Amino acid sequence: MADVEIKKKSRLTRKEAGERLIALGTRLTEGSVAELAFDDDSIKFAVADHVEWELELEVDGDEVELEIELKWSDAVKAAPSGTAKRTTGKRRGGTAG
Repeated sequence: MADVEIKKKSRLTRKEAGERLIALGTRLTEGSVAELAFDDDSIKFAVADHVEWELELEVDGDEVELEIELKWSDAVKAAPSGTAKRTTGKRRGGTAG
């Protein structure tokens, strides 16, 4: 069972759907924290530097379904053995939100 799951369904125009996808893409390219607004709500979450991407297109009669799934781990990966990782307490690459 998932710790948290948020599911939203909306009926949108093609343009509105495209605008939401563009907004998500923009947030992903801007940094490791993404915030998405929908209806009268929003959600903020951290995204890893590397993600798994899955695209599925299913055609069943006159119904077409396109699913795009991004998956990543929040777990901190240990440095390979024999490699020392030095930290200075300063964050690189921008600010946290």
